[in-house]
Amino acid sequence: MSDITYTSKDFKSNQEIRWCPGCGDHGIIVSVQKAMAELAYPRESWAVISGIGCSSRFPYYMNTFGFHTIHGRAAAIASGVKNANRNLNVLQISGDGDALAIGGNHFIHVVRRNVDMTILLFNNEIYGLTKGQYSPTTQLNTKTKTSPYGTIEHPFNPGELCIGAQGKFFARSIDVKINLTTEIVKEAVKHKGTSVVEILQNCVIFADGVHSAITEKDTREDRQLILKHGEPMIFGKNRDKGLMFAKSGALKVVELGKGGVTEEDIVVHDVRNPNPYLHWMLVNMRAPEYPVALGVIRNVEAHTYDEALAEQIEEVQGKTKICCMDDLMNSGDTWEVK
Repeated sequence: MSDITYTSKDFKSNQEIRWCPGCGDHGIIVSVQKAMAELAYPRESWAVISGIGCSSRFPYYMNTFGFHTIHGRAAAIASGVKNANRNLNVLQISGDGDALAIGGNHFIHVVRRNVDMTILLFNNEIYGLTKGQYSPTTQLNTKTKTSPYGTIEHPFNPGELCIGAQGKFFARSIDVKINLTTEIVKEAVKHKGTSVVEILQNCVIFADGVHSAITEKDTREDRQLILKHGEPMIFGKNRDKGLMFAKSGALKVVELGKGGVTEEDIVVHDVRNPNPYLHWMLVNMRAPEYPVALGVIRNVEAHTYDEALAEQIEEVQGKTKICCMDDLMNSGDTWEVK
């Protein structure tokens, strides 16, 4: 924490934001800057790393340290930044294509290693910067510039992929939910380890309305489940729906008051359960059969890569007899050449 009081404006650069009018990225950057101000960590402690894509312009618009890197490599470079300076709060900004296509291998391994950094994954289910090709999260049968008859590929679910890679923190929000995204980013930054935050983002040009099933004004309250740790999973316009376990072990939607169902029967959210079974089911819920789970879904403690690396270096330094370059060059097998 810093003794300085920050406002969102302190984290805005003097660069003109060049995202399309109406792009969901505008809402996301407001949420991130708001979270930074409320966390009150020193401004010089932040590093924002991005790859390639519309979302990856993010560092230009932030009054922090930043690095606009190359396509799919943001996770690798962000890992290096964190391990070079463990005092930094590292944010990786990536789109669904940048993170999960060319960057897919880096994504799963940074999650597996549990490097202490936060990944904000903007998911608009399309390649926006390169003008509308389908991405790894584009839904089956969607028509795009590169799938004029509909995609025939099964898409990634970022939450499922994160948990499958042994992820310890996963959360989900929507670009228009400024306050929810702000609270999630704060929790993600405070978590020790790799935090993955999927933000459902609307591309008004190439995938407008892609998330409309859960964002339409008339239906959104019945199709969004805002999760809170320790509270029952209740949702709906009238707060009269909830989730229970069926006899099969799967989740099912029930109505409070029908068939004797009370709040006591509703599943209570537990973000800290190391067993990912319930978290896996939550990330896989889709509208309209289920509400889409939003908020922090998983938040489990585990040792981090950077802490383990620092401990290992300290241990080796305490035991080694090599104190300078001469010691190194004359260690191990040596030969005298005549």
